[in-house]
Amino acid sequence: MSSYPEPRGGHPGSRASDPSDAPAPYAGPRSPAAGFPDGAPRPGGIWGAAPPDPSWLQGPGTAAENREAVPEPAWAAPTAATSTSQAEWEVTAAETTRRGPGKRRAGRDGKPVPAKQSGRAGRNLPAAIAVGVGLILAVLVSMVVWKPAFLGIIGLAVSVGIWEMVRALKVTGARPPLVPLIGGGLLMTGLAWYAGSDALELGLAATLLAALVWRFSEHKAGFRRDLVAAALVAVYVPFLLSFGVLLVKPDDGVSRVLCTLLAVVLSDTGGYAAGVFFGKHPMAPTISPKKSWEGFAGSVTAAAVGSSLLLYFMLDIPFGWGLLFGAVISVSAVVGDLAESMLKRDIGIKDMSNLLPGHGGVMDRLDSILFAVPAAYLLLSLIAPPG
Repeated sequence: MSSYPEPRGGHPGSRASDPSDAPAPYAGPRSPAAGFPDGAPRPGGIWGAAPPDPSWLQGPGTAAENREAVPEPAWAAPTAATSTSQAEWEVTAAETTRRGPGKRRAGRDGKPVPAKQSGRAGRNLPAAIAVGVGLILAVLVSMVVWKPAFLGIIGLAVSVGIWEMVRALKVTGARPPLVPLIGGGLLMTGLAWYAGSDALELGLAATLLAALVWRFSEHKAGFRRDLVAAALVAVYVPFLLSFGVLLVKPDDGVSRVLCTLLAVVLSDTGGYAAGVFFGKHPMAPTISPKKSWEGFAGSVTAAAVGSSLLLYFMLDIPFGWGLLFGAVISVSAVVGDLAESMLKRDIGIKDMSNLLPGHGGVMDRLDSILFAVPAAYLLLSLIAPPG
């Protein structure tokens, strides 16, 4: 039998000689005044409560006397830093984790990281201009050096545009078949190049039939939804864009395409400048909040005046017809821009992709051109029929 006296205060797992001296059970979480606001971890270890009374290690004496002799643990001693109220503690934590207005995150060298620059219209204007000019130069060089290269550029734009549209529509749950759409889009551009507008319509019908058969063979739910989405993609991207192939076919096709593209650029630039400096009345706030009626007026004016000069010197078309051509192209471009903005807002995305800096995706750059090219083809066929 051990010669050590039995501790009077008892310890976990043993019988206390004096029941009144047994440690009190843990009464719950400490108050914020003790330095532990609600939600913060609390000591207790494997006991699941307050640490055991250490008085049984102190030798003879009452538990109360032994507890008085033991210093208070560091975690239980309230200090000025830990005696904050719950509300003050939450405010302090929020202030240390949230940057105030005007504060920027410091870089590795300690200097603040500059904020991303963008124009007043919400995009990087230098990058947008550089990409736009680069695309126009690529189209111009392809038409001047070797016309079939222009067909390759249209085919590439059709393929990327279809991929972006299919990718975007997947957000809504629709699954239009990608392979038959790209194959049909390339077929439409080829038929327009070699056989004209009648063959283009046959290419559209063949594309829709191929998408129907492909989707039917998958035996999945949502057949009608996916077929409607496939029809939207087939008409919106390759069918409309193939009119650019029809536009370049005549002997003066290079001038026709160039006048159309420059009219779209003038419309876009004029609307951007007028909207930035004079825009006050929103044109379609629920579709495109940045567009204004002042910007629309600037688009029509810039496109009409510029197109009258372009068509007169490049196609020998009178100024009056040039003004009409520019106004029609501007309206078509704005409608195309609004149509894609409405589509993207309905889907819930900002850009179709991020392939083109300052523009987003290929479809974000083609949105105005898709409606302008068929309008230009039809209007030029009336006022300047190809010889």
